[in-house]
Amino acid sequence: MYPYLSRSVIYPLQEHLLNRPTFSYLAEIEQSQWLSRQAIEALQFAKLQKLLSDAAQHSPWHSQRIAEAGVDLNNLSPEELQKLPTMNKQDAQLHGGQMVWQNVPGGAYKYSTGGSSGQPLIFYFGRLRQASDAAGRIRARRWWGVDVGDPEVYLWGAPVELNKTDKIKTIRDRLLNQLLLNAFAMSPARMGEYLQRIEQFKPRCIYGYASSVALLAAYAQNNRKPNLPHLKVVCTTGEPLYPEQRQLIESTFGVPVANEYGSRDSGLTCHETPGQQQLLMSESMIMEVLDAAGNPVAAGETGEAVITGLCSHAQPFIRYRTGDRISLSAEPDKQGRGLHVVEKVEGRTTDFLVHKNGSIMHGLSVIYILRETSGVERFKIIQHAIGEFEIQIVPNSLWQASAIATIIEKFQARFGQDAVVDCRMVDSIAPEASGKIRQVISHVTVGV
Repeated sequence: MYPYLSRSVIYPLQEHLLNRPTFSYLAEIEQSQWLSRQAIEALQFAKLQKLLSDAAQHSPWHSQRIAEAGVDLNNLSPEELQKLPTMNKQDAQLHGGQMVWQNVPGGAYKYSTGGSSGQPLIFYFGRLRQASDAAGRIRARRWWGVDVGDPEVYLWGAPVELNKTDKIKTIRDRLLNQLLLNAFAMSPARMGEYLQRIEQFKPRCIYGYASSVALLAAYAQNNRKPNLPHLKVVCTTGEPLYPEQRQLIESTFGVPVANEYGSRDSGLTCHETPGQQQLLMSESMIMEVLDAAGNPVAAGETGEAVITGLCSHAQPFIRYRTGDRISLSAEPDKQGRGLHVVEKVEGRTTDFLVHKNGSIMHGLSVIYILRETSGVERFKIIQHAIGEFEIQIVPNSLWQASAIATIIEKFQARFGQDAVVDCRMVDSIAPEASGKIRQVISHVTVGV
């Protein structure tokens, strides 16, 4: 498919039919990124005023909190915003129904997070939130010389993408010049096939989970390096990108790696530039970095990322504690943008699981089982051996004991009917020595 046709006709038509203002929002942020930092922050607070006003009118849970905090919606400032208590995933999980603006323009759509912190969440988003994520990602690709319609490989695995294998889905991917490869089952034989398909597709960008792209790169190093003369960049997402992974991917594919950070609930947060800086999607969110007492930390100091999604009108995420450790930089963007610079992200990590047939399965392939189970407050999945799993579950008030049978059934559907799945109800899940909660751990050696 010609990139121009996909860029100018197919993709804009899709977004128009879905009532998503992706390209109008893209045009806005392509201009606003060059504003001064002061002008961008003024834009943020203009959007914040609209968000809080809508929340006060249409979201009962937020409305009560705004009133109790005494926030002056007509004179917003960082200090005024900080009057509002922070919220977390448990708040959104237990009180989501009182947060949703059901009649939000464009509609409210149900979704669920990947549970990458071990705490799944079902929530609602609107068309503006979808558009802001898509437009932000398009803009970030353009920083690297990749545009809408250019051939792009997705090493991905969310069930919503993988289950739609009908003709319509296949045609849509082809029209958008996208090749989807399953990151949830990467056996050596399959990775050999992936490399052949990637070479035939001639992508300008490869996008996928950091660990999955690194696993494919390791396989290529041990077998054959791919010939990809048109490739501009490899974009990684979903988990921390470690230095050794970056080096492996760059040496294998022969192009730079651009890492992005974000989540389903808070949205696309920041993306790496060719200047090796992570830029915040400042037009779409306000990021605070707070210490343990809830106070802002200085630039360069690490704290918890607390995000207000400026496009989250359908279900507002206001002062939302992400659980991720992050630091902001005092430096400006090297290329002159006014967007905020993120210095360091101590993100989330996943592990791989091994199937008895030798396939290597991304941890997210089982995280999706837990994230969609009502009443799961937190969880941890441990693979002790081939076909042997322990699942620790911290339940909340929505939990039903009958869910255990469903979880076991879904695990056995993925790993075989003889898989042993031990579900344990626990009061809490202790963090690792690093302070993080690893939601998937495998004690089975992964080989490529």
